[in-house]
Amino acid sequence: MSKLSELIVGHKKAVIWLFALAGAACVFLAGFVPVSYKLAEYLPKSAPSTVALNTMQAEFGNGYPNARVMLKDVSPQEALRYKGELLAIDGVVSAVWLDDIVGSDALSTTPLEFMDQSVVGAYYKDGCALIYISIESGKEADAVGDIRRLVGEGGAIAGEAVNTASSQELSVTETMKAMAILIPVILLILIISTGSWAEPLLFLITIGLAVLINMGTNVFFGKISFITSAVSPILQLAVSLDYAIFLTHSFGDYRLQGHEPEEAMKLAMKKSSAAIAASAATTVVGFFALIFMRFGIGYDLGINLVKGVLLSFISVTVFMPALTLACRKLIDGTRHRRFLPDFNKAGAFLLKIRIPLLLLALAAAVPCFLAQSKLGFKYGMEIYGKESRAGKDAAEIEEIFGRDNQLILLVPRGSPGAEAELCRDLGRLEHVTSVVSYSTAVGSEIPSEYLSEEQSGQFYSEGYARIILYTDTETEGEDAFSTVRAVKNAAAGFYAESLLAGQSAILYDMRSIVPADTKTVDYIAVAGIFIVLLLTFKSLSLPVLLLFTIETAIFVNLSFAYFTGQTYNFIGYLVISTVQLGATVDYAILLTDRYMGLRKDFPKKEAMAKALGGNVSSILISAAILSLSGFTLSATSSNRIIAELGVLLFRGTALSFVMVVCVLPALLIMLDKAISKTTLSKRSRS
Repeated sequence: MSKLSELIVGHKKAVIWLFALAGAACVFLAGFVPVSYKLAEYLPKSAPSTVALNTMQAEFGNGYPNARVMLKDVSPQEALRYKGELLAIDGVVSAVWLDDIVGSDALSTTPLEFMDQSVVGAYYKDGCALIYISIESGKEADAVGDIRRLVGEGGAIAGEAVNTASSQELSVTETMKAMAILIPVILLILIISTGSWAEPLLFLITIGLAVLINMGTNVFFGKISFITSAVSPILQLAVSLDYAIFLTHSFGDYRLQGHEPEEAMKLAMKKSSAAIAASAATTVVGFFALIFMRFGIGYDLGINLVKGVLLSFISVTVFMPALTLACRKLIDGTRHRRFLPDFNKAGAFLLKIRIPLLLLALAAAVPCFLAQSKLGFKYGMEIYGKESRAGKDAAEIEEIFGRDNQLILLVPRGSPGAEAELCRDLGRLEHVTSVVSYSTAVGSEIPSEYLSEEQSGQFYSEGYARIILYTDTETEGEDAFSTVRAVKNAAAGFYAESLLAGQSAILYDMRSIVPADTKTVDYIAVAGIFIVLLLTFKSLSLPVLLLFTIETAIFVNLSFAYFTGQTYNFIGYLVISTVQLGATVDYAILLTDRYMGLRKDFPKKEAMAKALGGNVSSILISAAILSLSGFTLSATSSNRIIAELGVLLFRGTALSFVMVVCVLPALLIMLDKAISKTTLSKRSRS
């Protein structure tokens, strides 16, 4: 570290220019990072629904419909004209209506009253036409906007693509809105807690530059998810500011001792590097656990956050010393008294109430653990409210055509009799309202060679027959998932191989993959942080106590949903389990490290009182920044997934703070002898 500090201090202008140029380049590169708004894209390639979708695209040339467009007061001929105009919109790759099922000729020559009403009613009812369309990934926002302009106020559009479009429209603006609110709040907290008006700006410049570099370097990883795009910058900023505070406080201490600025910075870099590295290590381990998920959203978010924390660490240890020395006159010229009150008396007060708080925590730990283990999760992307345009459109379509959740079954081609029997069985299933296939629309007794390619191509490819099922379930939930299982079981009775695509099939696969993934992530995060704590304290007991403290806060945080009857999206659970553990265990490390140091010279209660009095303010500042970051996310985001994550982060950080300053001291004092016997370092006092 000595050689690095000499190099940085001796070439501070070059260091500043190097980072400034890197930041500018990454701002430019960030514009070329595509953002994915489809969680289904992150399913493993071997997932049944992924295989089904890829097979259908290869065999039939289009994916399953991801939007429904309803036209009011139109004749069949007008509906056909609208269908052609929809296909002309950039991003719309396919459109399916009644003519694709019964044939254009039949539609133009046969009155609708003489056709199968179960088929007609899925596409045309009461003068309204319902067209199923597929919109290309990445073009949802523009395509949905063009479709709304085409159909006007009287038309409606709903479906997965509309959810995706809503995410595209909201994500960038809401991230900027969150930052616009959060940065002034953080500045206020830092101004209150520091002794200079300029220092908080240096903190934000240092971490902000690391955030920009992180965003720009995503170009080397290809696309990122909208969750990563919305959450990563805010989390990186919130969890990394401590590093800058550590360095600045150490620098200030050495200057007060009379060292020249350059020498004070070298000493500060040497002293604080271990503390910053230890803090970054626990956060990195928590985020790194996400990478082991089979569901790709974990890897996407995990690798981005790990990279962000490491870049923040580099920015603080390399760029900030140079920037601080370059701005030392500005820092000195803007000194002010500390506005944060003295917390020295807080230690004595917290010690008085430690036993009741410990008993309360122990009483809550088991029921909260059991409660959070019984949580059910949502996996879908329905992010809009009922009062939004998308919500009103969906309700309007459902009022006329009923709830519609489409599944597409692919079975091997070549057995018309088995196909017809299967369709009859599928039609008898609960929640299946209509089955459209070659056998139901045309008749299995009529060879497909007698029909035009336009009509037969909707149902037959070279290797597969396509069966479209209309169900009246939500896209997820027990009814939807039991229907998926029933369809698969029915197909298995006739074919050795079958493939099922559709939104419910995708969410069914998510439900089977994600819970196992979250357990893996939790185990890896806990094991990794246990090892970091073991190496930090050289103790067998302290890692257990610190993990118990933070894990209890996590259990209490998540159990709120169980006791209030709420259902979270799985992403909130996934992220908070690693973020709350990886980021807030630092509070426990800071307090424990200070206590162990003081315990060498003072009795245990006095040592803890001094440790609390000297460190509550530091822990409070860090917790306030992270907690308010979560509150800002929840308050500014219309995306329910992001808002839920914000609530969990806000509440979870506050709970971790309470556990660390109220419960951990009682554990450390009560188990003082056990800690001494299981820790390598020895103390001089009993």
